Amino acid sequence: MSCLTKNFPLQQKRKLRIYISNTFTPGKPDGDEAERVSSWELRVEGKLLDDPSKQKRKFSSFFKSLVIELEKDLYGPDNHLVEWHRMASTQETDGFQVKRPGDVNVKCTLLLMLDHQPPQYKLDTRLARLLGVHTQTRANIMQALWLYIKNNKLQDSHEKEYINCNRYFRQIFNCIRMRFSDIPMKLASLLQHPDPIIINHTISVDPNDQKKTACYDIDVEVDDPLKAQMSNFLQSTTNQQEIANLDVKIHETIESINHLKTQRDFMLSFSNSPQEFIQDWLKSQSRDLKIMTDVMGNPEEERHSEFYEQPWAQEAVGRYVFFKVQQRRQELEQVLGIRLT
Repeated sequence: MSCLTKNFPLQQKRKLRIYISNTFTPGKPDGDEAERVSSWELRVEGKLLDDPSKQKRKFSSFFKSLVIELEKDLYGPDNHLVEWHRMASTQETDGFQVKRPGDVNVKCTLLLMLDHQPPQYKLDTRLARLLGVHTQTRANIMQALWLYIKNNKLQDSHEKEYINCNRYFRQIFNCIRMRFSDIPMKLASLLQHPDPIIINHTISVDPNDQKKTACYDIDVEVDDPLKAQMSNFLQSTTNQQEIANLDVKIHETIESINHLKTQRDFMLSFSNSPQEFIQDWLKSQSRDLKIMTDVMGNPEEERHSEFYEQPWAQEAVGRYVFFKVQQRRQELEQVLGIRLT
């Protein structure tokens, strides 16, 4: 995937307004058999508020399942539940209707399970309290878990692939130490399906009742309007070279920023404490020299000026000056295009 899309928010939160209403049809004594029985019809519909997209989404497309639970005393154990579950062959609809015989008010409960894309999970209560995350995608849960491990310094300093569990992790994961690669498997038992949205409603058969319609607003995630445009842009072959050039420019900018940050940190450390900076720098140069020459010196002796007054120091300086003269001479020969004698 291009760098242009990695951090782009492809989803937005919007309000979905749910309308729940019912009608009542009283029985007709002089009608046919079907008309003699009083009945009611419940409707569950909805629409997205402030929807800028030209294509309106069907109401059912926001849900994975919908269950309407009626009073079991009135409709029995086999007829009190109305269920709808998403399947591969599901045809989207603008609403749901339930019709039943009856001439008394009926209490019902609606259970709405949102169809999150990507899927979301509810965390175990203890882990949710520890991470400050209740219901999220698996990727966001893993990110929150890693931030907790990092902030609490649980990663083993020697064996980086291991996590040393603190007392909270030991209670939740039931182990003292675990590998990073074991987290997904251990996390699976701590993830559950999200809680459904629960709406309690009374189906009224009173013709004078004005509260036969109820409205509820819930938060849903919808695709950002720019997602389709970006998808078309990325899939177009004519834009591939432009995308590649922009990716290269992004990488070059990041490298430049990192280089400038290194220089800034270097200068800041010197300005904050010049003496300490020079001492650290000399120690670092001394270590590098020992590594390159494979010669181990005596740090205590090297601290004194007498160490550099020994006969070898004068010879070393002479060799260094001779090397620099030779190097400069070669540079001049290359520039002038002649050989100096």
